[in-house]
Amino acid sequence: MTHDIADLIDPLVAFRRDIHAHPELGFDERRTAGRIAERLRALGLEVHEGVGRTGVVGVLRHGGSARSIGLRADMDALPIEERTNLPYASRTPGSFHGCGHDGHVAMLLGAAEQLARTRAFHGTVHFFFQPAEEGLGGAREMVKEGLFERFPCDRVFALHNWPDLPAGTIATRPGPIMAAADRFDILLEGRGGHAAMPQDTPDAILAAALLVTQLNSIVSRRIVPTGSAVLSVTQIHGGDTHNVLPATVAITGTVRSFDADVQDRIEAAIRQIAAGVAATDGLAAQVDYHRNYPATVNDADAAQEALDAAATVGTALLAPDPALTSEDFAYMLHACKGAYIWLGQGRAEGTVPLHNPHYDFNDDVLALGVRLHVALVERHLA
Repeated sequence: MTHDIADLIDPLVAFRRDIHAHPELGFDERRTAGRIAERLRALGLEVHEGVGRTGVVGVLRHGGSARSIGLRADMDALPIEERTNLPYASRTPGSFHGCGHDGHVAMLLGAAEQLARTRAFHGTVHFFFQPAEEGLGGAREMVKEGLFERFPCDRVFALHNWPDLPAGTIATRPGPIMAAADRFDILLEGRGGHAAMPQDTPDAILAAALLVTQLNSIVSRRIVPTGSAVLSVTQIHGGDTHNVLPATVAITGTVRSFDADVQDRIEAAIRQIAAGVAATDGLAAQVDYHRNYPATVNDADAAQEALDAAATVGTALLAPDPALTSEDFAYMLHACKGAYIWLGQGRAEGTVPLHNPHYDFNDDVLALGVRLHVALVERHLA
């Protein structure tokens, strides 16, 4: 019997809007995880809860093949106040599904239901509902807990809604697709003193200004022109009043890159420049460099597999360039071959970007996301 997914969409929209109205931040997705687990059990799947603290894994088997595939959706919301005024807007102050993870959950649940009733595959499908993608490394926690030892996969795939692409399009690429995300914090320390007597006090404000200027030359002068990287200073804090030279100034920023050698070179340059500026101005410099998410790098064969599946359900595009935003699915791709995919959801009347207080997931692409998940499984486990 042939089952179209049309009958799944209205319930998925309702589910998506329910979890949109009840957003939960990273590692606190208890209501969301509970609703997912309940739905997977109702579909007859084997369900594992508490994977990576609050993650959920559903397992669906059919036939005797040893082949397997993993599909991942992220569950967490952002610490942003929603400004959409939608009837299903967040009821939790300061928490908001401003990145569309509510839509990702709904699409993966829809795929689980469709695959559970059609069984047009031979092997095992693992549905990974991951916590804490937004900066806390939920994928890292799942992998550390033995995700792929407990639920082995030949391939693992994840998709993310992409407002910059029109609805109906699906894009990915071999190699890097999302950047590594690093953070640096620099503390310049002196003595502080009267602003009218700068000759007696090292000027941490002036040193910070020189440091920011030099930091912004690193990518253009220390990185090979064919390399890709971004360094942005995003915070400067120093001083409390108009007539005092502060004893300390703090500088914070982010670095985005796609290559570990570029990361190493940028970190070394930040440390060298900070030490040099501080020494010149009679200050001390403390540099903390945090490597957060690594670059998200697609396996070439898996990326082609994703494009082939995408072409059967929508308009498949080979993405010409990676994005400089980051994604903790990178940790899963370090442990298992796979690919990260962008699902276009741009609206003709205008697009609101991700992480914007007026953003809302486009429910019109739910069906396409379900079909893409199903196509990935049915092709890989044919």
